[in-house]
Amino acid sequence: MSAQGDTIAAISTPSGPGAIGILRLSGPRAVEIAEACFRPLGAKGLRERPPRTLVYGSLLDQRGEAIDQVLCTYSLGPASYTGEDTAELHCHGAPMVLSLGLEALFAAGARQARAGEFTQRAFLNGRLDLAQAEAVGDLLEARSREGVRHAASQLAGALSRKIGGIYAALVDVMAHFHAVLDYPDEDIDPFRLEQLDEALSDQEGELNTLLASCARGKLLRDGVSCAIVGRPNAGKSSLLNAMVGWERAIVTEIPGTTRDTVEEQCELGGVPLRLIDTAGLRETGDPVERLGVERARKAMEEAELILVLIDASRPALEEDFALLREAAALAPAILVWTKGDLPAAPRPVRSFEEIGCSAVTVSAKTQDLDELCNEISCAFPQDLYWSYGQILTNARQEEAASRAREAIRRARGALQAGMTPDALLTDVEEALSALGELTGQSVREDITARIFAKFCVGK
Repeated sequence: MSAQGDTIAAISTPSGPGAIGILRLSGPRAVEIAEACFRPLGAKGLRERPPRTLVYGSLLDQRGEAIDQVLCTYSLGPASYTGEDTAELHCHGAPMVLSLGLEALFAAGARQARAGEFTQRAFLNGRLDLAQAEAVGDLLEARSREGVRHAASQLAGALSRKIGGIYAALVDVMAHFHAVLDYPDEDIDPFRLEQLDEALSDQEGELNTLLASCARGKLLRDGVSCAIVGRPNAGKSSLLNAMVGWERAIVTEIPGTTRDTVEEQCELGGVPLRLIDTAGLRETGDPVERLGVERARKAMEEAELILVLIDASRPALEEDFALLREAAALAPAILVWTKGDLPAAPRPVRSFEEIGCSAVTVSAKTQDLDELCNEISCAFPQDLYWSYGQILTNARQEEAASRAREAIRRARGALQAGMTPDALLTDVEEALSALGELTGQSVREDITARIFAKFCVGK
């Protein structure tokens, strides 16, 4: 059954020129509207061809004139992504072609899709549960290989199955308890207190495991905020460019070139990083450079990893010691000796080791970042304890799982205190309700609206 009565359309590929652009439709008139804007090659019309078949033909504008040679396909609900009738037109990725094609679809009766509305319809029509729908968003925004693998597994239902197992076990507790209470004359084995406590304890343990995965989920979703700090000309911008693989930041021999923070994303050592290149830290009378120094210190305070850079070709100064001590007190810090391709100046190793930071040597010029990759990987190890997809990745999921765990703990407390069964069952019902919010069985409409509003248009 359709979640909406109207038919939506959108451009489902990124803006700008590209090899391919896709126009997507979903709703009760999706195939009819696509057929009005598409002229197949040959005598058969679009709906005379089998569903899920690519048909070659012309995309027509509002006046019925051909504007591109395209491929068109359609699917009939409920066997489609959204659970409704859908159609797609695969065009050349020219922005004007896509714009004219979308206007033709609107003129034929479609309306502009809202952000995330295709996936929202898939959820409302039962094609995806809420955990899977959120995985679509995670997949679109994945910043690492591990993030992609996790989101793909969650989309395939890994988290939903994990939650479903906990839910089913609690339902069994409820059903058995109700059977004993409601049918006292039947030959039903009552729960022993130890058996019931063990059943609840097992599910509390499963939720503990899920909640322990939140930090890993945040890392996969958002990446680690990594501040690159050091004195002027320590090689900060050069290192950022080497880490991202292109000339993102301006590099000169003039101290103070970087005045503001420069941010970029990359993956190093299997860890997704949000890099923040900062102004060189020094005392300065330049008001603009002073603002850059203040922002650099703020970036340090907010970072989850700090790379403290020191030019290995020059003697280290007391300022370097002070900066490393400051960084180590704020977050995990790595001492990075830069310009490893140049002759090295004497290093006061003992003094730096006393601060407790690991040290690596890099060369941005020769792209030698192996030691740094290994150290970052060790600082943020990949936990093999969790299977792909069985990780909580956002605050909504964490909050619901926490409420479910607390309700189970209250149920166990009621059991051990010898309270009446109805008090215990109330807590188990609350745990079931919270678990239902994870997959969307009992989530509020305003919550789902906020979730899908974060998606891109056309998805």
